[in-house]
Amino acid sequence: MLPSALEKAVYGVYATNAVHLAAKHGVFGFLVTREAPTGKIASELGLDEETLDRVLVLLDAFGVIERNEHGAYRVSAEMAPFLDPSSPRSVGGFLSHVMGSTVGRLPQLDGYLTDGKASVDAALPAPFEVMYKTPKLTEEFLAAMWQLTYDVSRELVPMAGLGNVRHLVDVGGASGPFCVAALEATPGLRATVFELPEVAPYVADTVERFGLQGRLDFAAGDFHRDEFPPTECVAFGYILSGWTDEAGLELLRKAHRACAPGGRVLIMDRLFDDDRRGPLPTAVMNLSMHVEAKGRHRTAAEYVGLLESAGFVDCEVHRSTQDKQLVIGLKR
Repeated sequence: MLPSALEKAVYGVYATNAVHLAAKHGVFGFLVTREAPTGKIASELGLDEETLDRVLVLLDAFGVIERNEHGAYRVSAEMAPFLDPSSPRSVGGFLSHVMGSTVGRLPQLDGYLTDGKASVDAALPAPFEVMYKTPKLTEEFLAAMWQLTYDVSRELVPMAGLGNVRHLVDVGGASGPFCVAALEATPGLRATVFELPEVAPYVADTVERFGLQGRLDFAAGDFHRDEFPPTECVAFGYILSGWTDEAGLELLRKAHRACAPGGRVLIMDRLFDDDRRGPLPTAVMNLSMHVEAKGRHRTAAEYVGLLESAGFVDCEVHRSTQDKQLVIGLKR
């Protein structure tokens, strides 16, 4: 038998597929409200019973779901917030993006190891040309960003010092999850999502869904080529980790130019521990950034160094209970 850590690493690819399929076909949504054996689940959801049985056995073996002595499966209270499709912490959207986009690009790592990333990427489209290539890929990517961002943003917003901020710009803000969390918690605040033109309809949907007319706006632009709208606060959520230090520094310099005196920049991203030995989700996504983008995940000290190089002062680090953390820099 393999050591436990190696066993999970080797067989994890099967578990990822099983979790994705169970989420996609409504199995978790069914089991969060009731216990049921394989046959009943298959009958209710119109699924092949034999295939479903094998998926459920695997998920039980990995501890994702539970099976009682009568052969009925259930989702535990511990797992429910992450498996319930109606929960803001559901992993379904993220897994759809991983399986629909990321997994297909992982074979590039083989070429990276032998020939280097720059050589392999020279023949490939730019990252966001892939993510926004079709309406389906765009929708899946934005859904993943919402599920990775909205819930933790409600924890980060109180740490961000927005009480006296009248306007913020979320650079690369997807369909607006951080903006929504900030607006819900901060009366009088206005927010602008600065994104590629393809995202405009999705931000419009967010405005309508949350009743944010007059408070949430959209500005089309390419954050590498265009200056940011003037503001008191610039937010970067899962943006700087997608780019090199040089590109990230240029984005922070643009943020410094856009900010009014006394303004602030928010970096919200995964952070490595100081010794870069973890946490595991950051190490995983650090590899993902290698194939999906051009950046890497950093330590808090590395982000503070970039902020100070861009002209920001009095930097602070705030940690949430989830994977996304907050680094703040102030403009004099």
